[in-house]
Amino acid sequence: MYKQTLYKILEDHIKPHTIAKMNKAKKWKYGYNEDYDIVVISKTGEIGEIYEIQNLKIALPKAKDVVKFKSNKWQYTEYPKELKKIKSVFDWEEYPIDFKEKWYDYIDNEFTRREQGFWFYNKSLATYITGTHYMYLQWSKIDVGQPDFRESNRLFFIFWEACKADARSYGMCYLKNRRSGFSFMSSAETVNLATITSDARYGILSKSGPDAKKMFTDKVVPISVNYPFFFKPIQDGMDRPKTELAYRVPATKYTRKKLETNEKLQELDGLDTTIDWKNTGDNSYDGEKLKLLVHDESGKWERPNNILNNWRVTRTCLRLGSRIIGKCLMGSTSNSHDKGGKNFKKLYDDSDVTQRNANGQTRSGLYSLFIPMEWNYEGYIDSYGLPVFDTPSKPVEGPQGEKIKIGVIEYWENEVEGLKQDQDGLNEFYRQFPRTTKHAFRDETKQSLFNLTKIYEQIDFNEDMRNSTNVTKGSFQWENGQQDTRVIFTPNNSGRFLISWIPPLHLQNKKYNKNGRFYPGNEHLGAFGCDPYDISGTVDKRGSNGSLHGLTKFSMEDAPPNHFFLEYIARPQTAEIFFEDVLMACAFYGMPILAENNKPRLLYYFRKRGYRGFSMNRPDRSRNKLSVTEREIGGIPNSSEDIKQAHAAAIESYIENFVGLKETGYGDMYFQRTLEDWAKFNINNRTSHDASISSGLALMACNKHRYTPVNKRKTEPVDIGIKRYDNRGYTSKIIS
Repeated sequence: MYKQTLYKILEDHIKPHTIAKMNKAKKWKYGYNEDYDIVVISKTGEIGEIYEIQNLKIALPKAKDVVKFKSNKWQYTEYPKELKKIKSVFDWEEYPIDFKEKWYDYIDNEFTRREQGFWFYNKSLATYITGTHYMYLQWSKIDVGQPDFRESNRLFFIFWEACKADARSYGMCYLKNRRSGFSFMSSAETVNLATITSDARYGILSKSGPDAKKMFTDKVVPISVNYPFFFKPIQDGMDRPKTELAYRVPATKYTRKKLETNEKLQELDGLDTTIDWKNTGDNSYDGEKLKLLVHDESGKWERPNNILNNWRVTRTCLRLGSRIIGKCLMGSTSNSHDKGGKNFKKLYDDSDVTQRNANGQTRSGLYSLFIPMEWNYEGYIDSYGLPVFDTPSKPVEGPQGEKIKIGVIEYWENEVEGLKQDQDGLNEFYRQFPRTTKHAFRDETKQSLFNLTKIYEQIDFNEDMRNSTNVTKGSFQWENGQQDTRVIFTPNNSGRFLISWIPPLHLQNKKYNKNGRFYPGNEHLGAFGCDPYDISGTVDKRGSNGSLHGLTKFSMEDAPPNHFFLEYIARPQTAEIFFEDVLMACAFYGMPILAENNKPRLLYYFRKRGYRGFSMNRPDRSRNKLSVTEREIGGIPNSSEDIKQAHAAAIESYIENFVGLKETGYGDMYFQRTLEDWAKFNINNRTSHDASISSGLALMACNKHRYTPVNKRKTEPVDIGIKRYDNRGYTSKIIS
């Protein structure tokens, strides 16, 4: 049974009597409410349900005037024939007052729905759609005619409305699946906003100039052309322009006062609002003020174009000083990493609403949204617009009356199974129709140094089994705060350690003291590898992380063999906190550590604390060949080409033998960040791969015998005076 996690309704975020009291006074203001950490998208002063979509809490309007269509679901309302023949507001002026009076309520109602949104019963459930969504469904003509109602689009538009309402947000970064309707929805929103805004500019960018032009001519312009006269301003220039759509005179909301006075259109001010597109480039729209920027196919910008560089430029077009005056609607599937996917992933990751700076903004300024493919896959959405997740007991009717016999999850899994032997084909399918963000950002197998098939098999297995059952997050600390006594592990969500195995009590904290030095008591069980850092802070506050991995060997003890049991990838406030974290982990497990000595402060810290015995010497040299510093603190450099090759070979061998699908089942490597780092490891640029460095060193530490230098000294034969004789014939002869 599929369990949806895309959104949840928060029933106890605000006490019901508080909501009722504020509703009575109509005190809920549109925008971000800091007191309750919600974004209010209601424009009536009253709120109802509170949704949480991708960690953003959104207060919907209070349900009222809920419409029930005969079909008990969304139903497009035909445009009245009497109004269809009216092409512009100028034509409307020629009609008599009694005709206008007849249609006043209809037109006024449409303006209200556009502004406040719309409530209707869908499968007998009161359902809210935003005004933008209403305009998309009722008044936007797309390639198939009128759009279908889809629950996934409803959630998309609710999230987008929150981005517009939140003064801290520059807009949305939407990670989507193929054929999800983003281009049409963003085109509809562009026309919707442009036709009610004066003195504004709306821009469109895509992965190339021709793509942006196609979106403009094939989507934006037709939607504008097909608007009803009372929403459509007077357009300047051609009916179907190729480069710019200009609105000069506005449509107007026909109030009863205007009807009675028969106010003339000529007295109204012009909109002076335009929609255009630009060729793709880092400096597109540089220096211009935009009300809305639509960024289509932003995960497919290939070199020399760079979506990150462009966004650094264009975000300045959406603000005036510190005040955000425009929004960006960005959406795309992702290409492979070297074809624009890597930059888009960084932008998406930087848009996490849980990671904000002191000004309350994400690193990118945008808010990230991901809607899994099962919510929006063509052919697996029923007539109510709801996804058919699980295979139904009897066929379900689709929007056009077709029968849906299996669920989208089963269909997707069948497709994946059929592509298992074509890893590049499988990764492309994952990117086009992702169920997780990891699927969406899959890379091509040919770009990886290691076996991506096995790595991704393990990643998928971990996700399917809800990896939290195998991995615990927590912290190490000295018992009673006394150093060098016993270390204890405490599970907590704010901890920096992830562990998948804890040794039995009799194997914990095994160390012994010899000549004033501590030595590990479980060296036969396993070892740690570490990629340290020396400097507590960096100028950009985004230095590389310290990384630590623990790995077991094969032993007769009660421990899983060849198992990565600990992952630590973090950068605490000071380097000393990191050093102490590493030391406590070594002490708790009683295992030695092999660390890079190019940044030696960690190893000096171990020596100062009396733990030099825990620091392994480099295994590829005998002790008399070590440098003075290496004899003093241990460790291994990362500069040697031989070490780099040996390090990469150790990871490659482990992946082949212990990761992914094997004859006995799947591997037990449960640390997703490390698996993902292996997938993108670049031996020629290792600085950003902290997890790969430390995990590789752990493998070298546990297999140090493989790197022990062989004595290659030649031995000469020694004559010890014993002669050999040839005894053939009558006389023996000495063989020379």
